[in-house]
Amino acid sequence: MLNRVADGILVHESEFIQSNSVVVQGAEGVLLVDPGITASELASLANDIRELGQPVVAGFSTHPDWDHVLWTEQFGDVPRYATARGAAVMADLLATPDWQALVAGVMPPEHADEIPLDLFGLTTALPVGAAELRLAGRDIRIIEHQGHATGHAALLVDGSVLIAGDMVSDILMPFLDLDAADPLGDYLSALGLFENVADAVTVVIPGHGSVGGAEQFRARLDLDRAYVEALRDRGPVDDPRVGSDAPLYWLPDVHAWQLQSLATRA
Repeated sequence: MLNRVADGILVHESEFIQSNSVVVQGAEGVLLVDPGITASELASLANDIRELGQPVVAGFSTHPDWDHVLWTEQFGDVPRYATARGAAVMADLLATPDWQALVAGVMPPEHADEIPLDLFGLTTALPVGAAELRLAGRDIRIIEHQGHATGHAALLVDGSVLIAGDMVSDILMPFLDLDAADPLGDYLSALGLFENVADAVTVVIPGHGSVGGAEQFRARLDLDRAYVEALRDRGPVDDPRVGSDAPLYWLPDVHAWQLQSLATRA
């Protein structure tokens, strides 16, 4: 089911980690951001879009994690954009002979058989440094940053709706790109870019978790910054997303792994 969260912007929430597929309506059709996750959910999403009476004219992948580069032929043969860096990551992966086995190895086993890989990762690179995405009738700004993943980007629609990718989630703490040269610095810089537009944001749509308003967006920015700064300063972490009442049982383990990885780097 699509839920309208702003003017011409609708969200479908998957059962898998509250993954959000975002539909942005334009004058000539819709932009589909990060559709997922299972084949049945993708089919349901395609049907819901048909009921809107508009075709899909383009897709957008916020970053090259497996759950953000899915597609089905039911959406149509249209460009599926990504940042130049993000598209390059996917091109390198798909050039690997055993890429399907690599992808299957990071998928949740309980859903692996339900996730289609026929059109997996076939993204179209935007020009390096592209700052906007064209959709008739909408102003869509690309906010590219490093932090969670190479070539990660958020979309700011009409100056007020932030489609954030895997950032500012109410259920997930910051997941760092531990392969980067400066994962903590990159993440803090990314949060800084979000803080630059925070006064105008009225709706935030995370890749996973609940859609929030202006107050929730500010609160999530503060919580994410506190988490990353605590890791940087090797201080205590006071974050409900990694404590004994974490929203997902495995988050404390991810937090511990991040701590260990950072300590090893140091």
